[in-house]
Amino acid sequence: MPRLDVPSVRAVSTDDSLTARFDPRANSLDLLRLSLAVFVALAHGTQIAYGHQPRFGHTDLGALAVDGFFVLSGFLVAGSFLRLGSPARYAWHRALRILPGFWLCLVSTALVVAPVLAVLEGGGPEEVFFGERSSFWYAADNAFLMIRDYAVAGLPTGTRTPGVINGSLWTLWFEAVCYVLVVVLGVVGALRPGRRRLLVVLACVGPGLFLVAQEIWGVELSGGRYMRFFFMFLLGTLALLYGRRLPMRGGYAWGALAVVVLSVFLLRDYRPLGGVAFAYLMLWAVVGTPWLRRPLPWDLSYGVYVYHWPIATILTTAGTGALPVPVHLLLLMVVTGAVAVMSWLLVERPALQHKDAVLPFVRVAKAAAD
Repeated sequence: MPRLDVPSVRAVSTDDSLTARFDPRANSLDLLRLSLAVFVALAHGTQIAYGHQPRFGHTDLGALAVDGFFVLSGFLVAGSFLRLGSPARYAWHRALRILPGFWLCLVSTALVVAPVLAVLEGGGPEEVFFGERSSFWYAADNAFLMIRDYAVAGLPTGTRTPGVINGSLWTLWFEAVCYVLVVVLGVVGALRPGRRRLLVVLACVGPGLFLVAQEIWGVELSGGRYMRFFFMFLLGTLALLYGRRLPMRGGYAWGALAVVVLSVFLLRDYRPLGGVAFAYLMLWAVVGTPWLRRPLPWDLSYGVYVYHWPIATILTTAGTGALPVPVHLLLLMVVTGAVAVMSWLLVERPALQHKDAVLPFVRVAKAAAD
């Protein structure tokens, strides 16, 4: 998942609140986000090769890790909006972080991964460029984040997830929608101190009640994915807004862990009971783990997140699933890490260097306001 701007919410205080303990320059965000991306990659790597992934009760490891990303995004993105003070500048920052890397992944999947898979499955590399659902169709149809085509020319067929060439990109659409939600809340003043902050509370409670209804009725209702991601994302946003009232203590973290464990084993969807506790655990991990406060020079979490699936698909099709599971997963992480480094150095970091570029439409808006 994309790295986000860190909000400056540190307060001059000796208490143990989230606001007081969060230091934008000394926290565990870098390693925590990379760890979540690795967990997603390992979970999907086993699913692609063996047809299952590690589970805790009724909840997949990958689902927990993605939820963690959304909690942290809700905390950080809202802070970014408040810090930048401009919806246009905020949108520019978000677009630079998420789109260049996404487009590179989409094009490389269509033009490199798909032909390699065609050869590994006994065909010719040119087959993916012609006919129905070609490589070009795949790249064009998915270019605006909403993933509507998961296969390229019917590939892959030699994995335990046939017809899915990259099954990790679909969550980026929901992340982008959450970014828009922040703009809406920010424009109406719900992110500033005052009674309007209750709008954020209501925006979070609504999806939470939706998830409760799903759990009670035992069915997934229309819009369930949106409600899941809105709920987890807005829990992070509420933590930012009410951070001065949110104590970060080890004892509370242990209690939250107990609630999460109970939830994943008792409920089909842990979030109605354990979602708040899981969000607390994620935020406690940011400020309560001094041994993880290691700023990383490169942000590889996004590259690991978007590239691990097609790499695992190639490796599995090539036969590495027959190797011992640890060997297969080690190969996956080595190759994925190398590709993530190239993505960061060649595309993501250069794109981020334009964050402070002068935006003509922002100048026009300011001139009109003056």
